[in-house]
Amino acid sequence: MNAHHAQTPAWLRRIAALVPTREALEGNRWLRPFARGVLRPDLWRFHRRSVPRAIALGFFLGVLVPFAHSFFAALLAVVFRANVPVAVTATWISNPFTWLVMWPLAYRLGKFLLGLDRMLGFHPMMTAAPEMVGRLGEGGHHHRAFAAHLSEMGMTAACGLLAEAVLVSTFGYVVSTLVWRLWVARRRRGRLARSLLARLSRAGAA
Repeated sequence: MNAHHAQTPAWLRRIAALVPTREALEGNRWLRPFARGVLRPDLWRFHRRSVPRAIALGFFLGVLVPFAHSFFAALLAVVFRANVPVAVTATWISNPFTWLVMWPLAYRLGKFLLGLDRMLGFHPMMTAAPEMVGRLGEGGHHHRAFAAHLSEMGMTAACGLLAEAVLVSTFGYVVSTLVWRLWVARRRRGRLARSLLARLSRAGAA
């Protein structure tokens, strides 16, 4: 075990053990064309900048992107210089258990945001809905009403998921940064305590 690995937090080493190895990613046919970037050694090291970025990136993609989380996380980790294994693992925030909370919450959040949009009178989110969805109901009044309702539901869910992804990724970034700083401060205090004990021991022996 090298010195850098020994200095890595145990909880981060446990996270890294859950994700595919570098060899597995190198053999992945979808990532093979991008292997040179994804497998860069600096993107597999744990440090105070790369880990919070990776957690924020993984949370954002896990909430917002409905498929291929690991693939997109690995690629975007290269762009944002985030830790690859942590970014991939963080996407697992999206799973059948969290969907039961995440999707209803996103829809409620979207309703709130669209209601606020109407109340303020700017309507930037509502005007962003594609007009072609409304054209689905050109055959009659009931069809138009159904298409408008469907369009509004889609816009509500999309706005809610985007806002939820931003909130969750921001929370992950802030918490992981604080945890990292607390861990560094704890290690520093431990080193100072050991140094003090060593000096006292030498002084006693003298």
